[in-house]
Amino acid sequence: MRILEAAQDLPTAGNIKAQWVSLWTAPVVAAVLLLAFLAFPGFWPPMSPQLSAQEVSSFYGEHTAWIRFSMVTFNLCGIMILPFFMVIVVQMKRMRTQSHVFAYCYLTAVVSGATVFALSNIFFLVAAFRPDRDPNIVMVLNDLAWIVFIAPIGMVVSQFLLLAVAVYFDDGPNPVFPRWVGHYSLVTALMMIPAAGAAVFQTGPLAWDGAISFWLRNGSYAVFVVVMFFVLRGAVRRQAIEEGVVEVVAR
Repeated sequence: MRILEAAQDLPTAGNIKAQWVSLWTAPVVAAVLLLAFLAFPGFWPPMSPQLSAQEVSSFYGEHTAWIRFSMVTFNLCGIMILPFFMVIVVQMKRMRTQSHVFAYCYLTAVVSGATVFALSNIFFLVAAFRPDRDPNIVMVLNDLAWIVFIAPIGMVVSQFLLLAVAVYFDDGPNPVFPRWVGHYSLVTALMMIPAAGAAVFQTGPLAWDGAISFWLRNGSYAVFVVVMFFVLRGAVRRQAIEEGVVEVVAR
């Protein structure tokens, strides 16, 4: 790509190139994570919190191989989505009308969310490690895995709120992100909040298998990543032009 080709000997070339490479790893990683998501039989449909201990134990006994494949893939590749979010951090630091506090808080929220996600994968794996153990123990591990996967949304909500506030503060003549990104990030944060109910409700849309806690939460997050990919692509291109790395960016 011309951004990479034209950015070899200029002072800011390394920064632009690193962002460009990090950004384009996202589609590859997303494809791998989607494969892992589709491979886990407990998502199709999402397992009900009302399953008995014997039913939960039987599920892990019948689908051990697919559960292990899915969760090991999540553990290996889930962290690889972080470079994408680091491009957001770098772009937030470019915002001229506010300090870097929002960017650093955003970084902390992203890392915290990735850590919690990894913990949920581990709980699923432990439940599948000895599927022939006491069904009540398997059910406890399954409960832990699901609740940790769905309910802890504080850091995720903070992530979207921080981005929205940063966009609103960046009110100069040439903002890094369009104003609508702040509105969209705020709406996405609001759609995440109800998923906290997965730690309380066993039935209905707020249970971990519900339309709100599972589908709206995860779907909104995935769509946000897709939208931000294109927003970031435009932001990095504009930065390359503004900093003289390229004069004309290839379409």
